[in-house]
Amino acid sequence: MSAPTTRQDPPDTEDPTVHILWINAGLSCDGDSVALTAATQPSIEEIALGALPGLPKIAVHWPLIDFDNGPVGGTNDFIEWFFKADRGELEPFVLVVEGSIPNEAIKAEGYWCGFGNDPMTGQPMTTSEWLDRLAPKALAVLAVGTCATYGGIHAMAGNPTGAMGVPDYLGWSWKSKAGIPIVCVPGCPTHPDNLSETILYLLYQATGAAPMIPLDEALRPKWLFGATVHEGCDRGGYYEQGEFAAEYGSPTCLVKLGCWGPVVKCNVPKRGWINGVGGCPNVGGICIGCTMPGFPDKFMPFMDPPPGSLVSGTASRAYGGVVRRLRTITARKLDAEPRWRHKGSELETGYAKVW
Repeated sequence: MSAPTTRQDPPDTEDPTVHILWINAGLSCDGDSVALTAATQPSIEEIALGALPGLPKIAVHWPLIDFDNGPVGGTNDFIEWFFKADRGELEPFVLVVEGSIPNEAIKAEGYWCGFGNDPMTGQPMTTSEWLDRLAPKALAVLAVGTCATYGGIHAMAGNPTGAMGVPDYLGWSWKSKAGIPIVCVPGCPTHPDNLSETILYLLYQATGAAPMIPLDEALRPKWLFGATVHEGCDRGGYYEQGEFAAEYGSPTCLVKLGCWGPVVKCNVPKRGWINGVGGCPNVGGICIGCTMPGFPDKFMPFMDPPPGSLVSGTASRAYGGVVRRLRTITARKLDAEPRWRHKGSELETGYAKVW
């Protein structure tokens, strides 16, 4: 008689959930979180619900939408997800940081900014302490908005906080345990679709469905920040023809009004803001360089012509005037029908009878 067999449960082959831990407790205005709600390609809802083919299971822990919003130790403790990640109980996770990181080492008393309280001490936990704890355990670190990427407004000359971007804090050569560099999606605020598209790329990379994310020297996704504002601007043709706006409301090039588009890496004019509509120069606003590491200091004072615009603008006016005249002559010739289109008894089209 054979021995009775013991029933064994099948091995758990369920795909792991990728958690997105979003810290918006740096120095910021939460504008990047607000901007993401307008994303459509893809939308944050499509990402959170796994509505796109090939996405892993997603759990988004984002202060703007999370239903867990209670205090530390409560029944719906939002911060507990971050403590779980710190204890190694949340694998894998992507750490998203919004807002610049103040230098807590220069302040002997108090702190600049924090995120929840330490249950062991009851004292606030600084944003920099969270970075120290979670960055080494994260699958990837994503800095969103110019404050988080390069310091932004809070890091400008004369600030008392010593604020900096995430790459300045962790190190520009820092890589996650998966070998992924810090990924920066700048903008003040960041473009909604640029951010959602980057999150989507990192999630696909987590499943092995995408190669290493291609970044430029400022850690921005290359496919989003590989061209200048000028190269995608609706007004670029006016620059070439030497036609510059002297006041707001003109449809011509805005360089003389302070637009930095010819040197700023940003795809907003080409992509539009929401559903292809909008974008700073497209709606009459100058580019102030908010996606660049040197913003705002290197682009101030705003609305003054950029230093190089005097030379380039003068040259553009000179050759642009010639180009315009030549194009006017060509356009006049092309804006008329061929001479053989008329009534009469003779065929003047050049047709040759072959039989």
